[in-house]
Amino acid sequence: MNRFMSDKKPTRHYSAKQEKRASALLGLKVTPNSGATAFAKGDARDQNLLVEFKTLTKAQKSHSLQKEWFDKNQEEAFATGRRFSAVGFDFGDGKDYIAVSVEDFAEFYGAWKQLHGGEGE
Repeated sequence: MNRFMSDKKPTRHYSAKQEKRASALLGLKVTPNSGATAFAKGDARDQNLLVEFKTLTKAQKSHSLQKEWFDKNQEEAFATGRRFSAVGFDFGDGKDYIAVSVEDFAEFYGAWKQLHGGEGE
């Protein structure tokens, strides 16, 4: 391999894998061009949820989350009529996480408790 070529894959390769993997698990549709168009926002979506994914290209022990990611995604979710917004992320190891506001988490957990007939401990 010459010195101007690299075997390193572009970030888009890793982010596309993460978006497809997590979207399949959540039953979401992957947004074309990762939401970089005027009419489709976020990386994955359905009628109620908009998710913005943040991907690391190599394994790390930490991943800094930025408030502006949450604010922008929440604004885009609201502007497109979606009730929930979330930031999905990984540590570069293929395991995905979702971060939401505590208010949204309380709603999700409350719905889970109702569905499963439990009030917790």
